Amino acid sequence: MLSGFMNFLRACFRPRSDRYVHSSSDAGGRQDGLLWYKDTGQHYNGEFSMAVVQANNLLEDQSQLESGCLSSHECGPYGTFVGVYDGHGGPETSRYINDHLFQHLKRFTSEQQTMSVDVIRKAYQATEEGFLALVTRQWPMNPQIAAVGSCCLAGVICGGTLYVANLGDSRAVLGRAVKATGEVLAIQLSAEHNACIESVRQELQSLHPDDSQIVVLKHNVWRVKGLIQISKSIGDVYLKKAEFNREPLYPKFRLREPFKKPILSADPSITVHQLQPHDQFVIFASDGLWEHLSNQEAVDIVQNHSRSGIARRLVKTALQEAAKKREMRYSDLKKIDRGVRRHFHDDITVIVVFLNSNLVSKASSVKGPNLSLRGGGVTLPPRTLAPCAMPA
Repeated sequence: MLSGFMNFLRACFRPRSDRYVHSSSDAGGRQDGLLWYKDTGQHYNGEFSMAVVQANNLLEDQSQLESGCLSSHECGPYGTFVGVYDGHGGPETSRYINDHLFQHLKRFTSEQQTMSVDVIRKAYQATEEGFLALVTRQWPMNPQIAAVGSCCLAGVICGGTLYVANLGDSRAVLGRAVKATGEVLAIQLSAEHNACIESVRQELQSLHPDDSQIVVLKHNVWRVKGLIQISKSIGDVYLKKAEFNREPLYPKFRLREPFKKPILSADPSITVHQLQPHDQFVIFASDGLWEHLSNQEAVDIVQNHSRSGIARRLVKTALQEAAKKREMRYSDLKKIDRGVRRHFHDDITVIVVFLNSNLVSKASSVKGPNLSLRGGGVTLPPRTLAPCAMPA
């Protein structure tokens, strides 16, 4: 009993540098406090760099990079899959996407024997339907899961084509070299679904012409039904199925008037880009990065620094900007623990995928090594208590 009490005290008062597990191997990434990173690695079409910093008490951002075979059968096609899933209301939806979206993609690719927009759309639809089934099963014991959701950004590089699919406000930005000037231009590849964008508000109003409150300006922020900023997501079932918008769901999520058709959508915007030799890299990141850096600022940082550790550099730059906005030092921001940290910045996930034109142009039938990597968060040592004083 005494040893248990001492373990409790050590968990509360040990120095921050000793609080979290530090991985000694870079194979699956390293953990440094609230930062997880994989400075460099090789994917089917070039190199990559990956970093995640945690702000929430439970990491709501989830992410993955899958390279090699993109179907259930080892006969191909081959390429690279990137996913960034920015959860809200909890980590359940983003974790579910991390476990299921790529598996669905592989299944539909096998059925159609090719990569396509239709394959990606079906993978999103199957993921949404699977999470709805999970909510339906868990509703009697855990009704609040109906108010958990996630943005969902995915990129697929296959046979010289880059597909980018998106729900919500994560973003994919291409860095394209301009031969004449030597500069690298930022080109946004993903469409965003946030009510702060006028075209998104207009689309919602056209879809719900009889609802004058479909978008509401609340505390200087446009929100769908006054509740949520994004108009598309996986999950958020309480705004898609009326039977889940009732007691015992918390009153703050319940609408006064019943709705007849879904308010939010899970149909992704998908763009198709034929990669060119002057396409240098793509930055996939959750909105935690884009709150502090413009597209061109992020591209300039990648272009002007070493590839190794570039995702970590982008995260650090965003944190420095977050600290500056709060008139505090970056070194002091780093001392703030998860949970409390969310008052200063969001979870931030960054995956930078470099494009080797020689590798990109090779046929998708050419076999390559398989790689599967997931972005990490705080991992507490087994059989020890979590740090104390963590507000939910």
